[in-house]
Amino acid sequence: MSRLRIVHSTGYSYNKRVTLSYNEARMTPVTDPHQVVLESSVKLSPNHAAMNTYRDYWGSRVTAFDMQSSHDHLEVTATSTVEVHRSERVANDDEVLDWGELRSVKVSDAFSDWLPQTQLSSTGGEVEALVRDAVAGLDPHRAAATVFEWMRGEMEYVKGITGVHTSAEEAWLERKGVCQDLAHVGIGALRALGIPARYVSGYIHPKADAEMGEVVSGQSHAWLEWWDGAWRSWDPTNHKPAGDLHVSVARGRDYRDVPPLKGILSGGGGSALKVTVEITQLV
Repeated sequence: MSRLRIVHSTGYSYNKRVTLSYNEARMTPVTDPHQVVLESSVKLSPNHAAMNTYRDYWGSRVTAFDMQSSHDHLEVTATSTVEVHRSERVANDDEVLDWGELRSVKVSDAFSDWLPQTQLSSTGGEVEALVRDAVAGLDPHRAAATVFEWMRGEMEYVKGITGVHTSAEEAWLERKGVCQDLAHVGIGALRALGIPARYVSGYIHPKADAEMGEVVSGQSHAWLEWWDGAWRSWDPTNHKPAGDLHVSVARGRDYRDVPPLKGILSGGGGSALKVTVEITQLV
């Protein structure tokens, strides 16, 4: 178990004044079976915006706000304290479905959001053929583990090669990408096999040996979850399940369902972006 304090700030400095903007922030962690949000707040600068919060279709907590007076910058700071208690149970044969059960109408209907490919998760025919050959004769649980091991040998974590709109197929052609790309490739490969999979955005404490109370520069992060009779997690960047240093913020079909901050505006003339994440382990 860990208790983490996260301060995430996203700011834009505009080249020209913005006269109006409408925005959504997904920067507040969720309470789920693996973590409890003890406290959270979202602050804005300028602070003359009307704010409201709601849960979106995927269960993520959204802070919606609009700026209806002229401004030359926007900064959103989300502060949260979260207690994380993940325990990745070893799968037993009784709970893991076979392929027939996984592809039944009942399961297909229940997990219809997590089976179709999206523009960002589609990996293309080459990956689909490779993973089908790699998992031949394996049950869905062992097939997923084989996909992750195959990815580890094929994909390399490299910054600066891709962007937020890069698809899994494009990342695969480069054989490189960041956490978002590795999650998309993994999700696409699992969906190609008929295994429900979803994208998770959040944070990871990058320094397991940090002193308690030490403020470290953290990271926004992405990983995936898949279902073979139970939901399970995998962090393809770090080659392991999500643990007590992972904090979930939002889930969706791909990155487009979970961006930390998005909106529309009038004016601006371009902008400079600055993002900081500070994480402190308290327990």
